[in-house]
Amino acid sequence: MPGLIRGVARTAVVAGTASAVAGRVNHRQQEKWAAQDQAQYQQQQYEQQQYAPPPQQYAPPPPPAAPAGPTPDTIEQLKQLGDLHAQGILTDEEFAAQKAKLLG
Repeated sequence: MPGLIRGVARTAVVAGTASAVAGRVNHRQQEKWAAQDQAQYQQQQYEQQQYAPPPQQYAPPPPPAAPAGPTPDTIEQLKQLGDLHAQGILTDEEFAAQKAKLLG
């Protein structure tokens, strides 16, 4: 009977050791997988930040309007100035000053 008890005890020790070793291997494997999952998650977060559209900003102000060309009224006044200048009523300086005044 002592041989039987020793055999059972030895089997229990071997089984317990195997169980403990298997538990440690399993634990290490779980930690390794968790670290890989974390690294993969961080990589995905980094890639999403790299490809994310820029934050919404205010639209730039529209460019200033181009100066409007002479209106029909302005064109008519220029023609009158030209006629007065051609008739000699306005000097060159007076004509240039009035023209600059009309064209702004």
